Amino acid sequence: MQREYVARRIEVEGIVQGVGFRPFVYQLANRHNLKGEVLNTSSGVSIHVEGIDKDINSFCRELKKNGPPLARITDVSDYPETVKNHNSFSIAESRPDASRSVLISPDVSICDDCLKELFDTKDRRFRYPFINCTNCGPRYTIIDDIPYDRPNTSMKHFRMCGKCQAEYDDPENRRFHAQPNACRDCGPYLTLYGNNRKMIDGINPVEKTAGLLKQGHIVAIKGLGGFHLAADAENDKAVYTLRKRKLREEKPFAIMSFDVERIKRFAVIEPGEEALISSCLRPIVLLKKKEPNQLSREVSPKNRYFGTMLPYTPLHYLLLQHDFTALVMTSGNRSEEPISIDNEDAFDRLSDIADYFLVHNRDIYLRSDDSIVKKTAGETRFIRRSRGYIPAPVFLNKKVPMVLACGAELKNTVCITKDDKAFVSQHIGDLENLSTLEFFELTIRHMKRILDVNPEIVACDFHPDYLSTKYALSLKNIKVVRVQHHHAHIAGCMAENMIDGPVIGLAFDGTGYGSDGNIWGGEVIIAEHGRFTRAAHLSYISMPGSAAAIKEPWRMAVSYLYDVFGEDMRGLDIPVLKEISEDKIRFIIDMISRKINSPETSSLGRLFDGIAAIIGIRNRVCFEGQAAMEFEMLSDENTEEIYDYEWISDDNVYKILTAPIIKGIVEDIHNGVHTSVIGGKFHRTVIRLFTELCKIIRKDTDIERVALSGGVFQNSILLSGMIKALEENRFKVYTHKLVPANDGGISLGQAVVAGSAD
Repeated sequence: MQREYVARRIEVEGIVQGVGFRPFVYQLANRHNLKGEVLNTSSGVSIHVEGIDKDINSFCRELKKNGPPLARITDVSDYPETVKNHNSFSIAESRPDASRSVLISPDVSICDDCLKELFDTKDRRFRYPFINCTNCGPRYTIIDDIPYDRPNTSMKHFRMCGKCQAEYDDPENRRFHAQPNACRDCGPYLTLYGNNRKMIDGINPVEKTAGLLKQGHIVAIKGLGGFHLAADAENDKAVYTLRKRKLREEKPFAIMSFDVERIKRFAVIEPGEEALISSCLRPIVLLKKKEPNQLSREVSPKNRYFGTMLPYTPLHYLLLQHDFTALVMTSGNRSEEPISIDNEDAFDRLSDIADYFLVHNRDIYLRSDDSIVKKTAGETRFIRRSRGYIPAPVFLNKKVPMVLACGAELKNTVCITKDDKAFVSQHIGDLENLSTLEFFELTIRHMKRILDVNPEIVACDFHPDYLSTKYALSLKNIKVVRVQHHHAHIAGCMAENMIDGPVIGLAFDGTGYGSDGNIWGGEVIIAEHGRFTRAAHLSYISMPGSAAAIKEPWRMAVSYLYDVFGEDMRGLDIPVLKEISEDKIRFIIDMISRKINSPETSSLGRLFDGIAAIIGIRNRVCFEGQAAMEFEMLSDENTEEIYDYEWISDDNVYKILTAPIIKGIVEDIHNGVHTSVIGGKFHRTVIRLFTELCKIIRKDTDIERVALSGGVFQNSILLSGMIKALEENRFKVYTHKLVPANDGGISLGQAVVAGSAD
């Protein structure tokens, strides 16, 4: 009996462009004796197959089950089609459509095959700094539009030589339709300059750069998503000079090592961390230091961790093979500004920081900082989500309207929703200057273009002075939804965990504009996507000097002490009162008493800061969260004792009184209790009191689900302890694993709240 010859059209959505998906389909179709064609569309990949029905079914099963390493299929649709009597199976030219819903691959590290060729003296790409294939290399940072074809990338300026074109055209080749494909004869190249913009002659700029780094020079290196500022991490003088020039006093620098074995010389790598740091996404991973170690103390002062990554570009490998234990590879920017991506801009902004510039002539269309992650409580947690992860979406549990969410002021990201997907941007930074605002607006334009989204709603924070809020309010003919900061935190956690409310939300951070006009940050809320109610919060305390109190935690120390002891605080024998002049203390007390520039705050972040100053850890900070971070580093997490705590009920809202905790800490100081024990007791107290509050709220509401969000939950002792205590009390606990708990996740929460608004 002759078997029926049929045709089917298969539409595949997901990350299926620029990842070798079409050659995979081509080879799979030929193995199953099918005819037809495959092509990129602006929705993904479209396949027309003709053959015996049984063979097509086998083809479809294997299509869904297997695929290229970087592919991620999110949906497959199958339709009957008319037989067109194709003679063979071919790869057709891409088809632009009116609708654009393709998912673009993030930038990923060099693959093992390319790495082997990079160091193979017989390979024609031996030591070529831009080697790549369909399984690796630049993606998002070089894309200007979709479909993801060479003319829509920054590689359009490089015409492939005959050998590269032959690889590109050969479906059996690993570089078939690899859009950034190039070699030394036809592709991008490196040039080394002095900071006077004069080219340094030499046949090997990489080797020359390695020599300069070994001599203690600072080099600006153009990479995948922007410039790095590099220095030898073992050279104290070089790292100190970099700090001084970059005006980055104490914030840790990221470092990069050639391989895991070199990292193990100075850091402890747990099994889960090794898999993470070695993944093709190549994030910066926070690893515990080995003590002693040979790296400069200036790399990560007063910190238990090194932010460490492996090389992810061929250039990184070529540099690091020159026997460095590690290189500092910090963002190529001035403090508080976006990283440089353009050669001329880098010369303009970095010439007083870098001694030399190693640049290339492949344009970066969109900057993307290195992602930062940490393993906590058995999960990978983002501190910064950017290169390697962007623009992969967060999938939602339902379709939502097209929303543009503008994020917060600090650690800004933006988010655009389309159908059941939320696209959270790369890290943009702190919206405190014109250059970051321009990057913010550029990112929005770029995302709207490649996603083909014209938002129906724009979401922003309650705070009237955030530049992101002002941007949202400046837009014409669009619905604006203002979302309370801590509601957005909890809604974002709910969204990435694909749950609807209600939940008990613990939202802990440093600053968020409250619906009563005060500064919130130690909040317990009952949250759903579209609404929330405040169930409990830390009692209000004055924040003398407003923003100045964030940079000078001693101000918060005085505020808490004055709140508890009044004028008697002057007689207390504690470090902060010895280190700050009597005149300054009197001035702060006068501000508090007269309510001059002293907004009230319920922030847990400010409580951490205040106690850090009270016990003598830090009176001033060089970067956001420094005092609280060092407080965590010095705390004994095995301490079981706690301080007294209490709360009162006021109009159905529980107010947590901080006075008993402050009294207990002062008493411990007077009794000579070690700082590490005080820190451990405070952490344990916070965990215990909020667990008890959740139990009371559960009794009041029957809600058994708790969502944890906010920057304070970057504290590993607090996060791990809260999860353990809540689960022991039979709560279902939800945390962040896809976006940061800090303000980098705010835009996701804003988007889902605005999309749920009536």
